[in-house]
Formats: sequence, structure tokens, C-alpha cells
Amino acid sequence: MRLEPLYRMVFDYDEGWTVQPGRGDLGGDYLLMASGRCEGTINGTLRGANHPHRRADGTFCPDFHGVITTGDEATLLFHLVGYGRTYPEDARQIVCSVTHVAEDDRFSRLNDTVCVGTGEVLPDGLYIDVAELIWEPSNRPRF
Repeated sequence: MRLEPLYRMVFDYDEGWTVQPGRGDLGGDYLLMASGRCEGTINGTLRGANHPHRRADGTFCPDFHGVITTGDEATLLFHLVGYGRTYPEDARQIVCSVTHVAEDDRFSRLNDTVCVGTGEVLPDGLYIDVAELIWEPSNRPRF
């Protein structure tokens, strides 16, 4: 397998709500509305909703559903899951998997492709670099 860079997601949360039913612990559930852009092999605007759960240890578990609209009006829906780590404090880490659905022929190969991403939460926004996971034959002997 190999990774092929696809795009960088850059976004902020415009609006959000929090519910922390377990008083006194860090856990809770959120609904966050996002907007931003994608730059790279795929360029366009990004809109979405993240419904992450925050575990008692502070780790966020995103459940982000969104849409990328390219400059020439192609539409890609995406779903992102993973971990938002609480460290380091000044640039918290994000590791994730991303799947896409598109009807435009230029992007339809992503309909059965797993992508992975890494990023950071910085004071000026969230950044996630997304790469396509490319299948390649293994070197193991065949039976």
C-alpha cells in the first residue's frame, strides 16, 4: 500500500452546542457546524456538521459528515471518523479515516476508497491533510 496526497482541509466551527450529562467529568457530546475549504488535487468549499463525543480522558471522537463543492460544481460527500488527541496543548493532533461519495466521473474512484488524514487544531483553525490509501499487491507468497 501507499499514500497519495489528495487535499488539505482547512476549516473553523461557526456554531456549536455542547451537552455534558456526566457532571464534573470531561465527557460530553457536541454538535458543531463547520465551514472552510479544501486545497490540493481537490479544490473547493467545505461545509459540514461534526457530532463528536468527548471521552472522559479528554479525547474527541469525531463523527463528521460534510460536503466539498468544487469550483466547477462537482459535489463530494464525506464522512470522517478518528481521534482528536488532547496533546500537545498548543497544536492538538488529529488522526482520522475519511470516505467519500461522488457521482462526478473525475472523483467516482473515491466511492470505494479509504482515505486517511492527520492534522492539528491551531488557534487559527483546524487543518487536516487527507491522503488516498492506494492498494498495491503484497510481497507475501500465494498459496
